[in-house]
Amino acid sequence: MSTAAETPAPAPEAPAFAPLRLRPREERRLRAGHLWVYSNEVDTRATPLAGFEPGEPVEIQAADGRPLGTGYVNPRSLICARIVSRDRRHPFSRSLIVHRLKVALGLRERLFEGPWYRLVHGEGDRLPGLVVDRYGEVLAVQLNTAGMERARADVLAALGKVLRPRAVVLRNDSPVRELEGLPRTVEVAWGEVPETVEIEENGLRFRVPLAGGQKTGWFYDQRDNRARLARYVRGARVLDLFSYVGGWGVTAAARGAAEVLCVDSSGAALERVAGNARLNGVDGRVRTLRADAFEALARLRAARERFDVVVLDPPAFVRRRRDLKAGTEAYRRLNRMAMQVLARDGILVTCSCSFHVERALLARLVHEAARHVDRNLQVLEQGHQAPDHPVHPAIPETEYLKCFVLRVSLA
Repeated sequence: MSTAAETPAPAPEAPAFAPLRLRPREERRLRAGHLWVYSNEVDTRATPLAGFEPGEPVEIQAADGRPLGTGYVNPRSLICARIVSRDRRHPFSRSLIVHRLKVALGLRERLFEGPWYRLVHGEGDRLPGLVVDRYGEVLAVQLNTAGMERARADVLAALGKVLRPRAVVLRNDSPVRELEGLPRTVEVAWGEVPETVEIEENGLRFRVPLAGGQKTGWFYDQRDNRARLARYVRGARVLDLFSYVGGWGVTAAARGAAEVLCVDSSGAALERVAGNARLNGVDGRVRTLRADAFEALARLRAARERFDVVVLDPPAFVRRRRDLKAGTEAYRRLNRMAMQVLARDGILVTCSCSFHVERALLARLVHEAARHVDRNLQVLEQGHQAPDHPVHPAIPETEYLKCFVLRVSLA
């Protein structure tokens, strides 16, 4: 006589999602942990892509019909589907988003004392297409894929349940939305979003623009790299290029730099630099210059200006692989010009947020720049994105930020 303990549990029901069938042997990368499906991996005879709506929830299946996970599809994109869950009992849904947000929040509360961080980093937090930056009681959200755009109501409801924010701004103006066939917009989802919010980073305070700032307002990914400045800038003359609102420059002044020159092409950003310098009591040691970075470097060299530390934190020069040739030349030229305004045995802090410029390539470009102007380099430290931007080990694209601290000396 059988017992209840011997009765097998019923198999979980398949989610009520349309199937997206892959071609034979195309599931290997997904089984290894990746979350993306490319359009040329889909069996379009069994499941024509034209039959799906952008953002529609789907069950991704191997060629034999075995489920690989649930997520969403976008027939208009090269990355035509993304897996959100591999567990059939917990498909892509509002409740799953709530769970993932709680997991992400638990990590950030373990890492940081205050509520200023990236809460969700897309694939790194197993919520592909979603970015959430937290500024205390205000959230800046990016829905970067058709699937997350379609799940907008669920995302906002989940954020409300987990965090109860006072206000949410949708910074849906990222260029990646164009690849998904989505418009670029900025709008308030709820609440009253202030023009600026105040954050704390490494013991300093910064006022950050939300609706009109770059990206989502602040670059939390450089938090740990900015903290490295303290040992190099005491008593130094510092040049901060692409300064934005002064994250690097104000930090340098607060850590003892004798003089800091912040350069940016945006007058509004430089007004924020001045304000953040005052906020931290270092306005007497921070100057600003509105100029293109390359033009500024040429002018400073012509004036025989010299700096003990130069910081290069440019925007991505290589957004797509086809930009690689022009972008690598821009990195090479920028670093070469920066070395020409460095004082003897100066410190160069150079960064790249271009995924297509790998760490080894950036190191080679900087070395080539040094040889061009007859300089020697010593690599002192290497930096990465901060831990609130976690890397998915199966998805190299989630590791994008490189930072080198180098001593530059005459040959």
